[in-house]
Amino acid sequence: MNTPSPEAARPPLPPFTQESARQKVRAAEDAWNTRDAQRVAMAYTPDSRWRNRAEIFQGREAIQSFLERKWAKEKEYRLIKELWAVNENRIAVRFAYEWQDEAGQWFRAYGNENWEFDAAGFMAVRHASINDLAIQPEERKFHWPQGRRPDDHPSLSELGL
Repeated sequence: MNTPSPEAARPPLPPFTQESARQKVRAAEDAWNTRDAQRVAMAYTPDSRWRNRAEIFQGREAIQSFLERKWAKEKEYRLIKELWAVNENRIAVRFAYEWQDEAGQWFRAYGNENWEFDAAGFMAVRHASINDLAIQPEERKFHWPQGRRPDDHPSLSELGL
């Protein structure tokens, strides 16, 4: 198994309930919407293993570097995550995010993630499958100011995504 993280625990902790898993998913969404690569990377174990699209890498430094590259490319990034399934120390989520490239083209990325957590609540494994769809500006659904999604903004299910 993965080396336990030496930092203080990151609640909620496994084994997860439906409610604590929803809290974990929302905390991850909120962190990713900050686009602060260092902050996001600290939610993972020091030796966390990732598969993101076709990239496979390991460790917080690699995660932070990946996120810095990602958010340099993906302008106007806004993300919604939704709990799909939970079992003990594993959570499955589905997500969608909208972003704009340097040429001004808008995209909506759809995906699924499988997460595995250590006992202290740090993510030890993340597998992400993601597809991008080019959209027109009038097709956008995520219009809040960059940062945390407002509590009253519709979820993926409410948006029909």
